[in-house]
Amino acid sequence: MLNRICQVLSIVSFLMITSVIGGGYMGYKYVTSEQFKAKMMNEVLGNVQGLMPKILDQGLPKMTGPSIGVPKGNDWTSMPKF
Repeated sequence: MLNRICQVLSIVSFLMITSVIGGGYMGYKYVTSEQFKAKMMNEVLGNVQGLMPKILDQGLPKMTGPSIGVPKGNDWTSMPKF
């Protein structure tokens, strides 16, 4: 009787291990597939495109400051140092 229980548990254990390994392999193949990459890119770009107009409207200034003057002739000594 104990032998039969051990055999059944061994078979159940084997089935569980093979299903976990098979599921992991199939999950890895799906995540590394081109379809998954395209699906994720479409999802991310869809969310970002909805946010872009709001962020751009808040972040861009209405008016910029004056431009930096350009030295006349060969007077490079008055050029700002960076």
